Amino acid sequence: MHKYNLLKFFVLFTVCCLLSTFSEADTVHSRAAVVMDASTGNLLYAKNPDLRCPPASTTKLMTAILAIENLYLNNVVTISRNASQVSPHKAGFKEGDKVTVEELLYAALLGSANDAAVALAEAVAGTEERFAALMNKKAFLIGARDTQFINANGLPGPGQYITASDLSKIMNYALNYPKLKQIINTRMTEISTEKGRSIFLRNTNRLLWSEEGLVGGKTGYTRTARHCFVCVAERENDTVVVALLGSPSRSDLWRESGLLIGKGFDILSNGEEPVIYLANADDMPSLGHVKQKKSKRIKKKSSQTKKRYALAADNSKQQKNTALAKKKGSTKMLAKYKVKKKKYRIAKKGSIERNKG
Repeated sequence: MHKYNLLKFFVLFTVCCLLSTFSEADTVHSRAAVVMDASTGNLLYAKNPDLRCPPASTTKLMTAILAIENLYLNNVVTISRNASQVSPHKAGFKEGDKVTVEELLYAALLGSANDAAVALAEAVAGTEERFAALMNKKAFLIGARDTQFINANGLPGPGQYITASDLSKIMNYALNYPKLKQIINTRMTEISTEKGRSIFLRNTNRLLWSEEGLVGGKTGYTRTARHCFVCVAERENDTVVVALLGSPSRSDLWRESGLLIGKGFDILSNGEEPVIYLANADDMPSLGHVKQKKSKRIKKKSSQTKKRYALAADNSKQQKNTALAKKKGSTKMLAKYKVKKKKYRIAKKGSIERNKG
């Protein structure tokens, strides 16, 4: 009887431990998350560490790395028309403004300014396209080999993706530069153009005001990427890097970041085994332009999407009618098709998606 009670207790204890692990993993609602030991590069905790997700404005970390490696901080950059007209979120630089590289770095990393990121890219490589090629080359050299950038600011587009594991590696590499470490640790500052126009910047990283030992971080947001964040925290002799991609809300992002920072230090101090959690890819929300496994879950289409699909179907039907019209020589049918095709093209134009850092 005594042995039976011991066995029963052991089974219950094991089940409780497993349930505790699963419930803890379930509290991380981000699509992907990683906690890395900065000194070794080992993962301490992870949820879908190799899942490809849109990077949003966390992209600007790589932009800052290349800028600081290729330019002097006191170099003066003239803002181009292209940089000044980039989609929001931006610092508000005007074409012809002259700003130092250092001030552009503050604008890109604190205020998550898209115009600053593009200006840095053009200063390094001449064009943003050439700069993106340098970003991908640098990512590969760092060891972030499941990452691809298409621009300097993180605005969404086909073929741009990153993993939580790669994002943590990029942040860990950025710590090699004291200036970047200083910038991401700054809560607020003011920069100015050569003509004296001042721009106030407040860090988008809310944890700087609440999380003890936080070195700094970089936020990101687009509708496609959701809320993203990568940060560094120090306690005594330990340093951890936390990366989250695809959090459903800003409040979830801050809560999960704090949770994972604490989890990382607990694992290091207690000598615990790393925890790797893999969610079912079929249960992951839509990732837009990023290629993943097809979801079995059928989502209700919005009225706008339905309308677009209907127009596309109508366009396909009209193309068949055009071929028939040409064959029969019917000019009336061709005229009718051209009107409908024009309407379809107008409806097909998408709105520019904004990122808010």
